[in-house]
Amino acid sequence: MNHRNASNRLAAPGIRGDQTPGGIAPGDGIVTFESVRDNPRVKAFIRSADSALEVIGYTEHGERHVGLVAHIAYNTLKRLGHPDREAELAAIAGYLHDIGNAVNREVHAQTGAVMAMRILTDLGMPDDEVVKVMGAIGNHHESDGSAISPVAAAVILGDKSDVHRTRVRNPDMIKFDVHDRVNYAVEKSFLNVDEARKEITLELTIDTKISQVMEYFEIFMTRMLACRKAAIFLGMSFGLTVNGNRLT
Repeated sequence: MNHRNASNRLAAPGIRGDQTPGGIAPGDGIVTFESVRDNPRVKAFIRSADSALEVIGYTEHGERHVGLVAHIAYNTLKRLGHPDREAELAAIAGYLHDIGNAVNREVHAQTGAVMAMRILTDLGMPDDEVVKVMGAIGNHHESDGSAISPVAAAVILGDKSDVHRTRVRNPDMIKFDVHDRVNYAVEKSFLNVDEARKEITLELTIDTKISQVMEYFEIFMTRMLACRKAAIFLGMSFGLTVNGNRLT
């Protein structure tokens, strides 16, 4: 399974057509991904979070990012044979995972989990599903989170694999900010899930004239370790390839 990180992925993932995953028709009392994505409060929180991060100099964390994370999280679990509903909960958690940044960057994962609880409870999601989504959101950040469930592991993989030049807000800053420089250097990003080989591989194409591979490791090593732990939780190994060369 390949997940491309490209400008045409701006829209949130279409994870169902006329039915939600698992064949549950709309209106059956299930809180769907679409109902969360289209909720006005969710839209406001995501935009406010991205705006706050822009002010303090962070890369894009808006609808493009959360839509991609939702898409990758959903398809990762589907590819590995997890139930449709569990995959949809991963998509919901992926879409909501950064809303805590609207309050503060510090402990944004835990703040976002509590904010998501209110949203999902108001939408009518049962408590046993709410806590799965909360746990995934509250554990997605590499510095203080862990893969505590398949949903959490999938969100971690989706979040940490979104490295791409489309996240850079101001290309003029790449000379001064290493995070912008590394993101801007990444021309293509794949998360390749090979269930037969039990391997998950992040495949990057990096313009080394913009940023050297070593800079990627300098700032993203903790993220790669989080991906490795998430993959292991799912019964997989994790690896990284850069410009066709396997590094881990």
